Amino acid sequence: MIQIAKPKFNLGQVVATPGAIHALRQSGEMPAKFLNRHASGDWGDISDNDRELNEEAVEDGSRIMSVYATSKGTKIWIITDATNEDGRREVTTVLLPEDY
Repeated sequence: MIQIAKPKFNLGQVVATPGAIHALRQSGEMPAKFLNRHASGDWGDISDNDRELNEEAVEDGSRIMSVYATSKGTKIWIITDATNEDGRREVTTVLLPEDY
């Protein structure tokens, strides 16, 4: 069972590339596992500098990116776009690095 942590920001609409969907199916993992980590500020396998940038992005509305690995070792990226002119985040994308 996945526990939902308090989100630091709104994900907006969540979309995924076919490659990411395939990788998640292969691993037997649900996207919610990774999306919950992303939204709660667990940025996964990124540098300390990128962690700082993500923390700043939560406040200033710029893009947020997390990196995780599935149980099969496939790298998954989650990117939440910067806020729009109304201050809302509209889209979060689950993708593979090669999909970028």
